[in-house]
Formats: sequence, C-alpha cells, structure tokens
Amino acid sequence: HVQLVESGGGLVQPGKSLRLSCAASGYTYGPNVMGWYRQAPGAEREGVATIDRGRSTAHTDSVKGRFTISRNDAKNTVYLQMNSLKPDDTAMYYCAAAPFVNWPSLKEADFIYWGQGTQVTVS
Repeated sequence: HVQLVESGGGLVQPGKSLRLSCAASGYTYGPNVMGWYRQAPGAEREGVATIDRGRSTAHTDSVKGRFTISRNDAKNTVYLQMNSLKPDDTAMYYCAAAPFVNWPSLKEADFIYWGQGTQVTVS
C-alpha cells in the first residue's frame, strides 16, 4: 500500500524560503517519477515540479529559478526547495507519484498516488 506524507508547509513572509518534504512508503525502490502539485482556493490544481529517477526535472514556468525539486531514493523522499516566495505561491501543496512513466511529466493524469497536502501561505 503506497502512502505519501508531506511536511514542511507553513506561514512565511514574501521573499523567504520553505522546504517541503514528501516521504513515500510502500515502495521498495521508490516510484519512477515524483512531483509536487498545488491548488490555490478557487483555482485548478497545477503541476509545480517533477523529477525522475535519473534526476531529470521539469518545473512550471512560474517557479523556474525559484523552486527546485530533488529526491533521495535511499530515503524514498522528494523535496521542494522554495525560495523567493510570493503571495501567489499560497496554496495547498500535494506530493504525487507516477510509477508508470519514465520522464519528468507534468501531466496530472500520469500521477496515481497522492498525499494529503501541506498548506503554504505567503503573507
């Protein structure tokens, strides 16, 4: 049974940083692709960043240069380092896993497993 548990969210001032973590369990070697999505109130969920086993990554345009996704397969954990945070980054952030693709897809339909989310508020 695969579980994803996020941590690290909180309230932060604009311009500051946060690091989100997502621990995956139920895998022996970790999922092929892991990613972060976010959903702001009244908005659709959007892909933020994804990473595959080879450490290839994809970041949505609005976070390029500010957010960095990384993973530690020994710990079955994926991270999202968020720098220079803006009020527009306020959202619930979700960790997700795509076990059946081999590239850093931002396509939501590729992600089968989802965490419960961690709130990030920039104000």
